[in-house]
Amino acid sequence: MLTIAHLSDIHLGQDQDGDGGDRAYRRAEQVMAYLNALPGPLDAVLVTGDLADHGLPGEYEQVAKVLTSRHPVLTCPGNHDIREPYREVLLGEAASGGPVNRLHRLPGADVLMLDSSIPGQDDGLLDEETIGWLDRTLTEGRQELPALLAFHHPPVTLHLPYVDPIRQFGEERLAEVLARHPRVRALLCGHSHTGAATTFAGLPVLVAPGVVSTVTLPCEGGAEIRFDHPPQFAFHVLADDGRLTSHYRALA
Repeated sequence: MLTIAHLSDIHLGQDQDGDGGDRAYRRAEQVMAYLNALPGPLDAVLVTGDLADHGLPGEYEQVAKVLTSRHPVLTCPGNHDIREPYREVLLGEAASGGPVNRLHRLPGADVLMLDSSIPGQDDGLLDEETIGWLDRTLTEGRQELPALLAFHHPPVTLHLPYVDPIRQFGEERLAEVLARHPRVRALLCGHSHTGAATTFAGLPVLVAPGVVSTVTLPCEGGAEIRFDHPPQFAFHVLADDGRLTSHYRALA
């Protein structure tokens, strides 16, 4: 059995309260403190993008600090992230503008963290390099084990007017790859600042809530982005029989 925590959109550096971004840091710190204090182990903590609010090196230094954990921490970029400082500060690599894609071999599953960001834009796309990498990595991976794909932008509409125009597009190419690789069990996303579950290409799409804020549905009225909702995240449990179960948490 595989158990992972899934959080997204910590946006370190966001200065919502005029306090230099301390609010965003405190909320991310609260979530990580909860996870680090768990009596049982996690196989991984996944953070699906928008780690920094402006993509600045100093913000990534704060990201590295707040995401320090006794659990393995896996990340991918979002539309607020900038690849060059992301690579240099978080990954210890030379600056490069290419997509940041990583395979993580966890006990019982392969987890592929994909870069759906488009430099300079808010909407998302798995570009040709990423699609090719995804297809090859799934082909060359541990065929006897399930795989989970994680990226920032959902490849479907979520009926959120604030988010849907900047979702992931070109999704038909992703569907073609998924059709060739039945060991993929689910797609894990962020970007929408709301916990949501839907399907794509016959697979679950599990969207992590936002840590820094919450985006609401039109029927809820009021502001589309709420900063008074508590930080939230999800647990995903992949059982040995392949069944995936999700649990969502809000921290008061």
